[in-house]
Amino acid sequence: MKCLVINLDRSPDRLAHMTAEFARIGLGFERVAAIDARDRPDLALQRQHARYAVRRLSGCEIACLHSHRACWAIIAQDEAPYGAVFEDDMVFSAKAGTLLADTSWIPADADVVKLETFFHTTVIQRERFPVGGGFSLFRLRKNHIGTGGYLLSRQMARALLETTADVNVAVDNLIFDPTFAISTGKTIYQLVPALCAQDQFVGNRLPSLLEQGREAEWVASGLANGHRIRALARIRREASRAARQITDLCRLRRQIVVPLAPVEAND
Repeated sequence: MKCLVINLDRSPDRLAHMTAEFARIGLGFERVAAIDARDRPDLALQRQHARYAVRRLSGCEIACLHSHRACWAIIAQDEAPYGAVFEDDMVFSAKAGTLLADTSWIPADADVVKLETFFHTTVIQRERFPVGGGFSLFRLRKNHIGTGGYLLSRQMARALLETTADVNVAVDNLIFDPTFAISTGKTIYQLVPALCAQDQFVGNRLPSLLEQGREAEWVASGLANGHRIRALARIRREASRAARQITDLCRLRRQIVVPLAPVEAND
């Protein structure tokens, strides 16, 4: 299974970080040059999904999608049934190498397996599928943001490419939000505990370039009140949270903040 790492040409420090991380878990990887929003001012003018009518995607978010599309194209054309995609600020569990070196643990029906945690509350099916090494898979039933680390099938890669051929979508919404049509009928698993997480949650050495770029674009365009829009969205989400919890219990689902497996090897 190919491990693809998205990395901007202007971020050699992050490439060095990922080189060290993969060396630590005993695996190699293939670098995929990220699309740089600084070089593509046209990106923000491209067609966007209707759900972004209020708060349009920034050029950085669209560049992120195009960078992931470059990875999907590689997976779609590869002979291997699965490929893994990582952003360049990930920190791996000590056991990550064992799982990433093998694909026999991946269920035959898996379209996507989310490998990372964003430490946000999400919802998973209660049914557990042990995969060894203390890890288990659960069907993901709610959006779990972040696309720092995931694997997907060759068929899913092709479907994602087709879906985004002429419209832009935030990449984590596209893959992990059940309200998107692409997720309907797809089998999406969450690995628990997670195999990786962004460094900002673990070592706090590598800030999110996407967040930085998005903030800068909002300020420059006078849309800094996007924070206000997001705050209102949070309030609406909290207002309906109790009802969702009851529904989830009735559907044999449970809420979880996915933990990260230990980064350091146990003696």
